[in-house]
Amino acid sequence: MALRFGIIGCGSIGGFLGRLLTREDPELGGRARLTAVAGRDRARTRELAAELGCDPLGVPELLASADVDAVLLCTPSGTHAEFGAAVLRAGKHLLVEKPIDVSPAAADRLISVARQEGGTLGVISQRRFDPAARLARTAIEAGELGRITSVVIELPWWREQSYYTSGTWRGTRFLDGGGALMNQGVHAVDLAQWLAGPVVEVAAHTALLAHGDIEVEDVATASLRFANGALGVLLATTAAYPGRTARISVHGDRGSVVIDNDELEYFHAAREGERAPAYGAFGNDNQAAEHAPSQKRDETRDRIGLLYQPHRDQLLDFLDAVREGRPPLADADAGRQAVAVVTAVYTSAATGGPVRVSTGTQHEEDTR
Repeated sequence: MALRFGIIGCGSIGGFLGRLLTREDPELGGRARLTAVAGRDRARTRELAAELGCDPLGVPELLASADVDAVLLCTPSGTHAEFGAAVLRAGKHLLVEKPIDVSPAAADRLISVARQEGGTLGVISQRRFDPAARLARTAIEAGELGRITSVVIELPWWREQSYYTSGTWRGTRFLDGGGALMNQGVHAVDLAQWLAGPVVEVAAHTALLAHGDIEVEDVATASLRFANGALGVLLATTAAYPGRTARISVHGDRGSVVIDNDELEYFHAAREGERAPAYGAFGNDNQAAEHAPSQKRDETRDRIGLLYQPHRDQLLDFLDAVREGRPPLADADAGRQAVAVVTAVYTSAATGGPVRVSTGTQHEEDTR
């Protein structure tokens, strides 16, 4: 029987996920069905519902609906814990758009409600489902790169000023939670930690250099220390005209991997008996092409530019998690860990010193 979804939030990502659920897809089609959408703007809600062939509802009506088993939450970031708790208390499963919320404390409240109510809670982090990311994760877990020594996270993007004025919540501390790092860079932070393990300490700077009339940064840089001893560097910006591709590099003492724009750009794992030149290979002996057959993916994009395949695969994992009673691959604890790193960057930038990353030991506390 198909799991029936409702979407709360009728902006660009809500529309994208609605089209994902209603497009022809042999894997997803028989397992998930969109039944309703809800949003603050009634006209936009009716318009999206007509496009998707489902019911336009208010949020209370959607939460009370017997035709909704799970909710995709696509509201402004700073409302995720509040709306998410209401979804879970209504007996629905919940998949929330990134970030899980804009502070570790808010994430803890939502996680506590999920544990009390027993619903499945996941956070959209579709980059984990790209074939290149999966290959890198498998190789790292198998020890093919040896000891992980360094990580580079680079997100040199561009956003016009019109992006920030397109919604009253964008660029605000209360609802956006931050700028280039919290909104755009949180995906890369999650992926880097999925590959290399948790970040435990940061030292950072932030600035607003290319945009006006927003409360948050458009450039963030940080030095990172991972739990396994590896060191890392982070750049997240929406002030790099005209915008370049996101890039994550993970290096070890027996191999390296580079993912650029979700593609496997470089991969090398030392073969038995191999010795690199004394002064390094300077990027030669790239083994990425050897893995090309396993890197094929669906290249179909939605009209807002996003690939369908990684979100589709995350939805399939979420469906499996609900059926099997297990946490999804991108679970709430991972979502909280990404936000904890981002907020530690902001604290470090404000105080001028290194900051330890919040561990989440308060999960068992009651919500307040």
